[in-house]
Amino acid sequence: MAVTIDELRVADAPEAWKALGFELDGDVCLVGEVRIRMLGRDAGRGLVGWSLRELGGTERDGTGVDLDGLATERSERAAPESAPAHPNGVAGLDHVVAITPALDRTVAALEAAGLDLRRVREEPTPAGAPRQAFFRLAAVILEVVQEPPEAIERGGGTDRPAFFWGLAFTAPEIEATAAAIGESASEVRDAVQPGRRIATLRRSAGLAVPVALITPP
Repeated sequence: MAVTIDELRVADAPEAWKALGFELDGDVCLVGEVRIRMLGRDAGRGLVGWSLRELGGTERDGTGVDLDGLATERSERAAPESAPAHPNGVAGLDHVVAITPALDRTVAALEAAGLDLRRVREEPTPAGAPRQAFFRLAAVILEVVQEPPEAIERGGGTDRPAFFWGLAFTAPEIEATAAAIGESASEVRDAVQPGRRIATLRRSAGLAVPVALITPP
């Protein structure tokens, strides 16, 4: 069985997401088949952890698995029925982004836990990251980005763990979604992936985690 995402945990208040046109049930926002649980700003910073189904790997403390610093728990909960599009037009979760100072080390930890490595891109990104690895988790991609050399030097070397960074949601009618969100959404532009369009949420959106909107493949 393939590893899939059950839940993402974000250090955010539900009200911040509701204000942007996401529909929530209490503190949970269901996007496609992925639950996003809002833990409040006191829970940490940004995307603070996730739970995965069908996970292998080494137990850390009886509940978690060591994925090179990515806070991870096992889940045996069944996937929910896929949610309809949100009022703002977001229809699914396209990818989760993590950053690491040591890509090969992080990739080895993820593969050891059963995650499906699809490819490693050996070309720099527009933001200067020299390499990326892509894992398939059902409909969602985990994109693991190698820090640029200057960021590694500022951070004190490669001994630091990997960390979660951001989320990208699919928005089939991206211009309408950006308009619904308003000034907190950037202009819509061509994405790196051919044929796709992308926008990002600005700091004024008030979210604890960086968020992008992208058209489906």
